[in-house]
Amino acid sequence: MPKTKDPEVAEFEAALLRSVDQALAGEHGAVHTPADIVARKRGRPVGTTKADAKVRTTLRLDPEVIEAFKAQGAGWQTRINDVLRADVAAGRVRVSR
Repeated sequence: MPKTKDPEVAEFEAALLRSVDQALAGEHGAVHTPADIVARKRGRPVGTTKADAKVRTTLRLDPEVIEAFKAQGAGWQTRINDVLRADVAAGRVRVSR
């Protein structure tokens, strides 16, 4: 007695095969061969980092300042940076170069 496939499973398999064919044709993303993977260099690709990348530093702030910014949720370090940048732009902080 031959087994019949569940129509849902058959459709899933067909869709999977179509997506593999599309990927191999380069329609949805790059397909990397083992040779491509071996040839890749470590680190970020050239040109993918911003020219004005931020500088890692250590900054000591009052606990109340940190608590106030963290209480606003994720992105508190970016908000502190924005406040400091606005002060520089407004001339409240002198930048010596």
